[in-house]
Amino acid sequence: MDEYILIFRHEDGQKIASPEQIQIWMKQTMDWIGGIAAQNKFSSGTGLPFDDAKVVKANNVVTNGPFGDIKETIGGFIIVKAESVDEAVEFAKDCPILQGEGNTVEVRKIAKNDGVH
Repeated sequence: MDEYILIFRHEDGQKIASPEQIQIWMKQTMDWIGGIAAQNKFSSGTGLPFDDAKVVKANNVVTNGPFGDIKETIGGFIIVKAESVDEAVEFAKDCPILQGEGNTVEVRKIAKNDGVH
């Protein structure tokens, strides 16, 4: 069984939801993750706050970010165990973040640490 990362992308991370809406989404997300965990397919994950972030570029250039040039932000991720990318995609289809207009979940296989790059 392989591991896949589900990356939560917000089309416009600068939009602020009400505290009530955030609470609803958090409960839905915890329920969704709980369903994956009940199948013994959840490995780990976390949210990523939009503040207190920096981007390091070549030549030691550091900027506040990841803002400015892009509107899309990464809001968090989870890692799931799945037999195939298709199974991981099925988990992603139920992600509550998809309720937000333009939001997406990127599904990527995690490379195994077997010495092959």
